[in-house]
Amino acid sequence: MTAGTSRPVTVQGPVLRGPDPGAGDDGQDPAAGGDGQDRPAGGDGQDRPVGGDGQDPAAGGDGTRPADPAGLTQPIDPDDLPDGLVVADEHGRVTCFNAAAARITAVPLAEALGQPLERALPLEDLEGRRWWTLTDPYGGLATRVGQPERNLLLPGGREVLVSARYVRVRPLGPVQKLVICVRGTEARRRTERSHAELIATVAHELRSPLTSVKGFTATLLAKWERFTDDQKRLMLETVDADANRVTRLIAELLDISRIDSGRLEVRRQPVDIGAAVGRHVQSHTAAGQSPDRFLVRIQRPLPDLWADPDKIDQILGNLLENAVRHGEGTVTIEVAAAEIGHIEDGRGTVKGTAVTVCDEGPGIPEESMGRVFTRFWRGSKRGGTGLGLYIVKGIVEAHGGTITVGRGPGGGAQFRFVLPVAAPAYLT
Repeated sequence: MTAGTSRPVTVQGPVLRGPDPGAGDDGQDPAAGGDGQDRPAGGDGQDRPVGGDGQDPAAGGDGTRPADPAGLTQPIDPDDLPDGLVVADEHGRVTCFNAAAARITAVPLAEALGQPLERALPLEDLEGRRWWTLTDPYGGLATRVGQPERNLLLPGGREVLVSARYVRVRPLGPVQKLVICVRGTEARRRTERSHAELIATVAHELRSPLTSVKGFTATLLAKWERFTDDQKRLMLETVDADANRVTRLIAELLDISRIDSGRLEVRRQPVDIGAAVGRHVQSHTAAGQSPDRFLVRIQRPLPDLWADPDKIDQILGNLLENAVRHGEGTVTIEVAAAEIGHIEDGRGTVKGTAVTVCDEGPGIPEESMGRVFTRFWRGSKRGGTGLGLYIVKGIVEAHGGTITVGRGPGGGAQFRFVLPVAAPAYLT
């Protein structure tokens, strides 16, 4: 491509690749003869097709290539690439500058094509040094194959992610082509903001219980004799409750880490889901909730459920606590058998257990239902870290199940999760 063209050249197949590792020092295919031509299989100097009729077996009956309606073998237009692509020739002049590169760098195509790389893509590192002068891709070490992705700055301080590949005709030879990938930093910024928000939330949630623990323990140590036994017991119970709160928060953080990294372990055992629901309802009534506020419906018989009992308790505890804290009226918990889907060979359906928890409160607005299972989503201002439902979804999916949110018959929020009940593979 020459400067001034309206569009970059198309890149066909494996154009952007390094040298053939099997090539010799003279740049020729070692399978070729001294005249630089490929050595065919036959002795008559012609290639031997695989087919017995002398035609290419990949071709049609008339010897022509079959049609390619999907365009899978067509040239790839650089403008179709999602990331910015910049290619410079052996002289360091830009020969390809795709639409994504123009958008990310805010450099028009006409101003980049044919220009020296330093002028078309004037990059600096975070210390203000000119990047192409610093790395010297054409005159640097001949063993270098490229540059890993790193943050660099465009004029005006705009940050971009840049990586480069040095294309050589032969190992240790001169750079014949410089292929550069340019990406925006928006996705990384979102990840960094999410991490910063997580740190801020954790710091805020830890501050309150730790302040309480520190205050009560310091008071008891300094003035132990001045308090009655009942006062001491009250203070110690408060310290114990706050310590439990810190423990739960740390457990949530560990769960988030395992979910994000795909390392959440599920230790499957037989679980009586009906008994688990009863235990959680009893714990809420023991904490002061009226027994009339809970309605449990268990449709028996239930299939044998194999799941992680601790994780099931975590799911039920979170959903019931949300219904009690953020909902109103009667909290209904329904457990029933369910069919998840058909087995691929058509022999039957996959059995599962479905648990539905709903309340009679104001419910969740329609526009917010898509964000319920994301980090830091809070349905109200009644406290909480906003991490519970994110963890619940991760636990359910680690079991191979699904969870949904909707509006219950009484108008409140309704959560329904379904878990497959199959035993672990080593037991079948």
